[in-house]
Amino acid sequence: MSEPAPLPSAEVIGLDSRRPPPKNRARTALMKRLADVVSLPSSRVNTFERAVTADLLVEMLRDADFEERERVARRLAQLTEIPNSLVRLILRDEYDVARPLLEDSVSLSDTDLLDCIRSSTGAHRRAIAQRRVVSEVISEALVEGGETLVIEALLRNEAARFSQAAIEAVVALTRDWQHLAPMLLKRPELRPSHAYVLFWWAEAPARKTILQRFAVSRDILQEAAADVFPIAAEEGWKDPLARKALQFIERRQRNRAAIEKSPFASLDDAVAAAEAGLTRQIAEEISYLAGLKPMTGAKIFTDPGGEPLAILCKATGLPKAAVRQLWKAMRRPETTEAGEIAPALERVFTVYDMIAVDRAQTVLRYWNWSLSSAMTPALLHAIRSQDDSNLDEFSVPQRAAMLAFSADLAR
Repeated sequence: MSEPAPLPSAEVIGLDSRRPPPKNRARTALMKRLADVVSLPSSRVNTFERAVTADLLVEMLRDADFEERERVARRLAQLTEIPNSLVRLILRDEYDVARPLLEDSVSLSDTDLLDCIRSSTGAHRRAIAQRRVVSEVISEALVEGGETLVIEALLRNEAARFSQAAIEAVVALTRDWQHLAPMLLKRPELRPSHAYVLFWWAEAPARKTILQRFAVSRDILQEAAADVFPIAAEEGWKDPLARKALQFIERRQRNRAAIEKSPFASLDDAVAAAEAGLTRQIAEEISYLAGLKPMTGAKIFTDPGGEPLAILCKATGLPKAAVRQLWKAMRRPETTEAGEIAPALERVFTVYDMIAVDRAQTVLRYWNWSLSSAMTPALLHAIRSQDDSNLDEFSVPQRAAMLAFSADLAR
């Protein structure tokens, strides 16, 4: 009888000779051989042979120890094609085993990553958020989990791509997690519709960034629609869709028709009257004269930061002194104990000075468009019930209104 063949040496089976030999040398050698077969190119092994080998390796990995599982994962991470059964098993393993595939493997599909997101830990999800390629589908799934560390990693990843639904979800999360706002404002997927809503609960530095980046001019729109205004006037402004869009585009901000019904001779007079005390009636008159709905005006006057006052005054052609008048009307401190201008008021003055009239009008009109015209009964019901299951049924301004008002109406 011939002597049995000697077991492979540590070098042959890919073990570190400096480590103590494994307890089950045959198992270690066999797992390496199976991993080698799975790793062979298509010219050496066909699809069925690779699948059978993968199934056998999966069965062994289920009961293998940590080092064996980690070793196989590192081996497979370099492949451009990995059997799905192996991928799922390894990605559902503890993080240190799954890490080589999550960090280095280019063969993972969105289906593989979605399964890992749903069945693994926060550490797995953070690794996915940091991958070199993160699709819109994966970003959306990661954001849905609402894990701040995962979302931070995703926002910092310049290679990640966000869907508009994911961006809207992060905008909503910034209400409670203010530290996400600066990172979100750097994302190329962020649109003015998102930024103008984020403004309402953003801190002062983020508000300044929003106004600098997203307060765009409407020159191109005004030039493109110049010949449409006389056509709409000839028709008596009967088409509500055209009227609403043209109201957003036109240069004039103040509502001339409102003066005829107002007890004040002008917007300036209404602001001057408010200095003695901003009553609800005066606030509504200021809103009407400024071309706003009362709901938009109420949002501006109750804003704790005060920057919307600067937008209102600049967009309507009111002088800088009107900012101070409204500030005083709302009983806010104008000076410090040392007699210097109050920091909050100084910040509002800075906003007034930095923004151009046309750009301030863009911001103001978008607020008015999204926070009032979009408030249909169905939307109000969705906001009060916190129902976002049918977001696709709502327009962009309607979704903006949901974000801006849901916190207020839920109280």
